[in-house]
Amino acid sequence: MPIAYANFPYLTTILLTCVAGLLIILFLPAEQTRQIKRVSAVCAGVTLAISLYLFVAYDHAAGGWQFAEKVAWVPSLGIHYFNAVDGFSLPMLLLTGIVFFTGVLTMWELELRVKEFFALIILLVTGVFGLFMSLDLFFIFVWFDVSLFPMYLLIAVWGSTRKEYAAMKLTLYLLAGSALILPGIVYLVVKSGMFTFDLTVLMEPGTFTPSEQKLAFFLFYIGFGILAAVWPFHTWSPVGHVAAPTAVSMIHAGVLMKIGAFGILRLGMFLCPVGWQYWAPLMALLATVGIVYGVLAGLRQTDLKYVIGYSSVSHMGVVGLGLATMTVSGLNGAVFQMFAHGVMTALFFSSVGYIYDRTHTKAIAELGGLSRSMPLAAGFFIVAALAGIGVPCLASFWAELLVFIAAFKVYPVYAVFAVGALAVSALFMLRVVQRTCYGPPAERVAQLPDISPGLAVPRAILVSVIVLFGLFPSLMYNLIQTASIPFIGRLPW
Repeated sequence: MPIAYANFPYLTTILLTCVAGLLIILFLPAEQTRQIKRVSAVCAGVTLAISLYLFVAYDHAAGGWQFAEKVAWVPSLGIHYFNAVDGFSLPMLLLTGIVFFTGVLTMWELELRVKEFFALIILLVTGVFGLFMSLDLFFIFVWFDVSLFPMYLLIAVWGSTRKEYAAMKLTLYLLAGSALILPGIVYLVVKSGMFTFDLTVLMEPGTFTPSEQKLAFFLFYIGFGILAAVWPFHTWSPVGHVAAPTAVSMIHAGVLMKIGAFGILRLGMFLCPVGWQYWAPLMALLATVGIVYGVLAGLRQTDLKYVIGYSSVSHMGVVGLGLATMTVSGLNGAVFQMFAHGVMTALFFSSVGYIYDRTHTKAIAELGGLSRSMPLAAGFFIVAALAGIGVPCLASFWAELLVFIAAFKVYPVYAVFAVGALAVSALFMLRVVQRTCYGPPAERVAQLPDISPGLAVPRAILVSVIVLFGLFPSLMYNLIQTASIPFIGRLPW
């Protein structure tokens, strides 16, 4: 793939903006909460603006790696600070910018340990941005770990509902994934005989034997798959969703889970295409089981956050099924679904978070008539639900359509089960909307104020993104194709 180096270090600027915001917050007195929130908002706004610029400025005709930056870090070991983006990573950068910015605004009312909270959020997002833009395996692993460690404190300190248990379970699961990823990276670097961590060099055909690729892909698939909530390694995810505070749930479901799927794509599929082909049937099976399981488990939940948590497991199964098809359409749909699901779940959790902050309950049975007492808040929740069930003209519809077109061609039996499960999920989600938003107002919500204009802004941004890419899917589809078509075209079969 061609590499176009940048005249200005846009990608590094994103990282330095996060680092600068983090340092400023660390030096501000803890009691200056308003200034801390403003610094966080400016930091998030700048990263979103740069991500949006890169999304628009990317040259579709040229394709390949663009806005590249490369500096030797440890030359004797072949480690370089090497960043670049393509049609797969740019949507993830934009997604991270959107969720980061809206997450900061969503937590504007936070009063508990504000300094520590926003410092940890920025540290977490720095790791996410770094992973999506890095093309050096060493730095990919470092950014992966940077993005995980803050989650323990964010849930254990600011969370609810068995927060210590959820934080520990999440951390142990994700560290287990990290323990598989590092051996996979070291194994490939050693076997290559080139002593380089440069992904663009290691991905050249013939670098690894088929047996080496099969082993390494399996390590990457399980290691990153834990974070992507691949069944049966998903059990940390719904628990973590429920316990996390609102902005952390948004970032957790909206961005962190995408790191897992992106890692499988960037390391597993790019470096080990033969291994991808070998394990694809297993990927498809586990993805389909995850889709069906997520729906069936969600049907039994009485807590809104658990419903969304299991829905996320199911929708990430759609991503896995698309990756397993080994087709352009499946790949396009999987990456599109990663973006659409990230924005949709961010809206879902931010809507439920506001409702919980006012009602102090997430129980479906205790929430009724929200559309009468809190029409704006209920409206955001309804839009998220409609996006979750794949209503046409919303972003998720196009992503799921592409995946299922590919799945019916490659895995028709699995596709039937997946579509059937999501149809049941749609009916159930509509029932949840009916029980929470309509009917006579429940006693605890009857006199509550609706969401304020200021707090409506981040939710409105997420709704706008869902509608924009639902009405104009080519904005995302054409970008992803610049990477998927050449990638599939260079596969050795």
